[in-house]
Amino acid sequence: MLRGFYTATSGMIAQQRRQEALSNNIANANTPGYKADQPVVRAFPEMLMYRMGKQHVPIERPVQDPIGSLHTGVYVQENVPNYGQGDVRDTGNSTDLALRNESLPDETGSLFFTVQNADGERRYTRNGNFTVDGNGFLTTQQGYYVLDEAGAPVQTGGMDFDVTEQGVVQADGQATPLGIAYTDNANTLTKEGSGLFRGEAGGIPAGAGYTVRQGALERSNLDATQAMTQMMESYRTFETNQRVLKAYDKSMGKAVSEIARLR
Repeated sequence: MLRGFYTATSGMIAQQRRQEALSNNIANANTPGYKADQPVVRAFPEMLMYRMGKQHVPIERPVQDPIGSLHTGVYVQENVPNYGQGDVRDTGNSTDLALRNESLPDETGSLFFTVQNADGERRYTRNGNFTVDGNGFLTTQQGYYVLDEAGAPVQTGGMDFDVTEQGVVQADGQATPLGIAYTDNANTLTKEGSGLFRGEAGGIPAGAGYTVRQGALERSNLDATQAMTQMMESYRTFETNQRVLKAYDKSMGKAVSEIARLR
């Protein structure tokens, strides 16, 4: 009976973690370039139950007869981002850039802008809601430099610059290609917050096509209607496990107060 407590409790905890991930998705529904997390719920390893017994003489050693498997609950193993392309909308702001995947050679591949965080390390983002700082460098809203192909900060000289569909920044008579990075398996990247991803990404391979659209932003790829439906489903599953837990508690109370009573 105690296993029932653990199984029901693990189900409640898993649904709580799922609710947290879904709530975070909905909170970022309007964040440019946001990639919705998909909670992965896994079952704990199954246990195979045996019936213990003895063979007839002259063999006296115990034997084990399998009678079936026993499930021991579930848990949220990880939150896997969905790297699907979000819708692109016009903003009219020259510093906004939308990166659109045209063709990817790998099913799990994805393209990113390359930026430099406060520690000088490379990070990747799909959030093209950029701005220009007081020194004329293209930066994120957090002040992180947007990098070019050579890994140097992109200098625009001000708000008056153009970006071609190939991702080339044209300003003051100079052409600077943006540092567009590609990874063949985006699931190896780790979210860091502020729309940044940490991991390994490199140059554009053959067969990978993209366009950069100035004055536009990629929207979050979250399906808000689906997320709300999943939240309701998760909440009802939580309640179901809660009722199971109460039933086990009631049965345990009877076992203690009635069955074990000496007369």
